[in-house]
Amino acid sequence: MTNTDWEKIVQFWLDEADEALRVADHLFEKGDYSYSLFFGHLCIEKYLKAVYVSSKQKHAPPIHNLERLAGETELEISLEKRELLIRVTAYNIEARYPDIHRSFREKCTADFTERELYEIKEFIQWLKLITTL
Repeated sequence: MTNTDWEKIVQFWLDEADEALRVADHLFEKGDYSYSLFFGHLCIEKYLKAVYVSSKQKHAPPIHNLERLAGETELEISLEKRELLIRVTAYNIEARYPDIHRSFREKCTADFTERELYEIKEFIQWLKLITTL
């Protein structure tokens, strides 16, 4: 593939990340908090895939574990940011496959979700600062 092709793929992932964040905000506004966090997960995942493609010049691995994906990008990530990635990765599963008590949905109050979305957005801003995308 040529550089232009890789640039298009990077832009695809960036556009997808932006769309996921818009959906997360929309779902938050509508009070659908657990799925808002699911789309927050997708935003980070897609942005990390853009970083991966940009730095490696190859397709991103089809994985959803954010800590593992961040490791594949070879970015230096603090323990605090790794803990965020571990926490947000769980939203990928917990939102889609609730337990019988719906404990994750119960946990997703407006305040909790707002704080988590803030941290997700802060992580994305950090990625934008340290990468050249």
